[in-house]
Amino acid sequence: MSVKIFYGDKDMSISFGPGGNSLSWGKRKFPQDLPEYLASMGLNGYEIECGRGVRISANTVSMLPELAKQHGIYVTLHAPYFISLSSVEEETRLKSVDYIMQSAQAAKQVGAQKIVVHSGSCAKISREEATALAFDTLKKAQAALDEAGLSDIIICPETMGKINQLGTLEEVVELCGVDERFLPCVDFGHLNARTLGGIKGKEEYAQILDYIEHKLGHDRLSRMHIHFSRIEYTAGGEKRHVTFADKQWGPEYQPLMEELYRRQLSPSIICESDGTQAEDAAEMKRCFEAL
Repeated sequence: MSVKIFYGDKDMSISFGPGGNSLSWGKRKFPQDLPEYLASMGLNGYEIECGRGVRISANTVSMLPELAKQHGIYVTLHAPYFISLSSVEEETRLKSVDYIMQSAQAAKQVGAQKIVVHSGSCAKISREEATALAFDTLKKAQAALDEAGLSDIIICPETMGKINQLGTLEEVVELCGVDERFLPCVDFGHLNARTLGGIKGKEEYAQILDYIEHKLGHDRLSRMHIHFSRIEYTAGGEKRHVTFADKQWGPEYQPLMEELYRRQLSPSIICESDGTQAEDAAEMKRCFEAL
């Protein structure tokens, strides 16, 4: 099931899906029940969560690629959370290159192309030093992927939610300068949390999208990866993901949908709500289609 919007003779494809399984997934079997489950909500995307390590079952490897192809499901993969591109310890950075390699190999096996990568902390060093270390680590990672025949796997550095983490919008865009194949993973909930509620509406979304386009070009803006959820935050930034029903925390998704539609963009969008990620992804998709 592919969402296609037509602007004159322009065909725009965009995907919406959950990061992992909502509570409503219940006792369904993965991946054989995934197409029916997503279709029941009108969704056409899915992100495999490897945050605690890259462990993909043989059953998933054997079944998911064909299921996704048959049903038009755009699959992405989240690399381990413990990746630290900017660690002052070289051994840690080299291990991170290996974790990215494992993630890319798994992505290839399950028919995914984009892998989402956390950047790490910059608590012990300056943000400039941390960015330089992360830049070098990602260069090594891309070289390793190219050598292993995984050049078609796209590394997507992610914006982060805690203020002491590397991963402002500007830092992620700079890291995308490592290679023209890189695409940003813009987590708008993270950006809102680390700016303590800085995303108020359409103006802030427009500024973010304008910045990416100015630095990386329209094509990479259009094909970027997006994470979205409401996120509770404290003075240090992100505390926890909540659901769309928790109106106390932002950001709001409607102005973003309007900007994506107005600009004719076709990103892959993954919802990371706490337990309702599929339902909330479907709510975003309905909003987008209503435009």
